[in-house]
Amino acid sequence: MEQTVKQISDRFPCREDVIRQLYRFYGDGDPFPPAVYLYGHTSTGKTSILREFLSHHLEDTKCAFLNAIECYTNKILFETILNRLTDHVPSADNGYASVASADCMRDFVGHLSHLLDEELSYVVVVENAERIRDMDHNVLPMLLRLPEVCGLNLSVVLVSDLPFEKYFVRTGLSPVIKVFVAEYSKKDITAIMKGGFEKVREEIRINLEQMLEESTTQAPISEEEIDKRINVLMELPTEFYDNYLNMFLNVFFKVCRDLKELQLVSFECFQKYCEPVLDGSIAPDDVTKLWRHIFKTMKLALSTIYMRMGSVNQELLRPTQQESSESLEQVQTMKRLARNLELPFYAKYLLIAAYLASHNAAKEDKRLFMKNHGKQKKRLQSVNAKAKVSEKMATQLGPKSFTIDRLLAIFYAILDEKVGLNCHLLAQISTLIHLKFLIFASGEGSIMDGSARLQCTVGMDFITHIGKMVGFNVRQYLCDFF
Repeated sequence: MEQTVKQISDRFPCREDVIRQLYRFYGDGDPFPPAVYLYGHTSTGKTSILREFLSHHLEDTKCAFLNAIECYTNKILFETILNRLTDHVPSADNGYASVASADCMRDFVGHLSHLLDEELSYVVVVENAERIRDMDHNVLPMLLRLPEVCGLNLSVVLVSDLPFEKYFVRTGLSPVIKVFVAEYSKKDITAIMKGGFEKVREEIRINLEQMLEESTTQAPISEEEIDKRINVLMELPTEFYDNYLNMFLNVFFKVCRDLKELQLVSFECFQKYCEPVLDGSIAPDDVTKLWRHIFKTMKLALSTIYMRMGSVNQELLRPTQQESSESLEQVQTMKRLARNLELPFYAKYLLIAAYLASHNAAKEDKRLFMKNHGKQKKRLQSVNAKAKVSEKMATQLGPKSFTIDRLLAIFYAILDEKVGLNCHLLAQISTLIHLKFLIFASGEGSIMDGSARLQCTVGMDFITHIGKMVGFNVRQYLCDFF
């Protein structure tokens, strides 16, 4: 057991507890549990750990991995499970036919008993298992009792982002083993990213070699200069990368806890962070100067962290000559992002409404969005409160959470047209959440009942350009600019 746990932990650090639980269920050779429910936030390693454990560390066990989003009907779901467990691949030779036709649950159970060997063990892993709730009412209860029905040593693993309490069937569900995969803490993310220093250094070395091949006559880079930079890069100590990671996570961890996104943005910013060290203008141990150098790049990356636009990477890595050109470059980047973002018309207004809700106090909504809001008394306290310094402005302090009801109220207040509240409008809110322009502050997954609280992640420059695209002046509705 310890050897298996160590091997998998080397690839997936900070997940020893989850690996031990999986080994306890599947690694001892005993009959498998009928059903296991593995849940937790996205990008926590659920599916990757399962694939590594089941595919490489279990002998005489056949595994079937499938996605409930792809298997959107009962027939596709049943036939995909049969194909994966029997190693049957639909192709041109067999007319792209499945190993057996299964139109209903009875056919599926019958084919399982007939096609599978009783001497072997089987595991079926269903990702995005919450989609099964949209299928026939008997699919989920039967999957949880599949070993009992077919008489095989078979286990079903359901992988989802939602807790099991979100599943409700009138006929009831069989007991299921629940395994929760917690989010990575800041300490965990630091440990994981520190282990990737050699890989990051190798990628930067390859980029430097490509720079020599792609250098133009306008900005030539000599081979001696590239070799010098590579030598400095290879001599950088691990403490240099550790200091960078501490600086990076202090800025980004409160905004994003998705490990993949953090690794991507960290690599982009690290290349910019290394530039003055590689050319010799700043010493590797001069943390203050390095922070001043990387601050504006991190600020730009913070406002575009979830957008995955190809132009962002180029803007982040391009060297700037002076302060004015850098701010102009950031504005041009935001314009390009806003222009390339293909959002529906109402989704743009919803994003603007979300930004206004995040950066205005709720008590100011009546004064900002209603015509007849009454007279406002001028007091010395309110006059002094308006004399804000930039550090205390709401747009600089960061987004605050808001409810769905407040978002829709602001949306209808700023929209000139009369639009009814329908499923298409709510679907666009879900789209903005999926694109990470909005994130859950609490009540995740409960948009319909109105108990969720959201935050807007886009910056001031970006939302200003979105407003210009629809002819809306965002600054006019922000308390900071009254």
